[in-house]
Amino acid sequence: MPKVKVNDVTINYESQGSGEPLVLIPYLAADNACYAFQVGDYAKHFTCISLDPRGAGETDKPEGTYSTELFADDVAAFMQAIGVERAHVSGVSLGAAVGQWLASKYPQRVKTLSLHSAWPKTDPFLRVVAESWQTIAKGLGSVQEMIIAGIFPYCFTPELYAAKPEYIGQLAAFVRSRPKQPFDAFIRQSNAVIAHDALAQLGKISAPTQITFGRHDTVTSTRFAEPLKSGIKKSELFVFEDCAHAAIYENVAAFNEKTLAFLKRHAG
Repeated sequence: MPKVKVNDVTINYESQGSGEPLVLIPYLAADNACYAFQVGDYAKHFTCISLDPRGAGETDKPEGTYSTELFADDVAAFMQAIGVERAHVSGVSLGAAVGQWLASKYPQRVKTLSLHSAWPKTDPFLRVVAESWQTIAKGLGSVQEMIIAGIFPYCFTPELYAAKPEYIGQLAAFVRSRPKQPFDAFIRQSNAVIAHDALAQLGKISAPTQITFGRHDTVTSTRFAEPLKSGIKKSELFVFEDCAHAAIYENVAAFNEKTLAFLKRHAG
């Protein structure tokens, strides 16, 4: 996969498909492959550019304080480095937090914004959850095993665990197959989650924006729907009724259909 030097890091990325550029920003601890179930559909209509953020995958993991604003600065510089002036931008969870900063700070670079399982500012509950993930990762000595034991139960409904245990197992195997994130890099990334506050930035977002949640999500529940919807002028809201935090995996067909329809509506 290609790599490009941006700011103080070398960013690893992958590009697939043809059409207008669509930049996909991963969630916490994930690399570009996290959108594997979306790219197949998206790439029929868009050039999908998935990157490994600072601290994850095969991108550099320098020391220092990470923030969602810093991640956005990285993405903006990355776009410039690969010659993409303007793109559709999509992110899940941490990726959506980064998207808020990118679209508000670099509005000329964002044609549309897709915010999935997003939050504008970390609240006490989200802080406790993220800190528990740090504790589990330290206890297990493995970020990958923490994802499966600590993050998966927030990503999927109990019904999915009961109905499709083999699918949960496949997703766990997928996590274990990816490049291992060092514990210290996970702490820096998750501290950016804990510190996230883009509430004052929302009014600066001018791009058409799709906001989605899973009805059964607790970590970024629909408690965040109103501040996002009212804060972002050209926004629309959709709730996946049968999903938790990770609609991208729990109901792939519905997620892809709904999100692709938004993207295609604003293409051209």
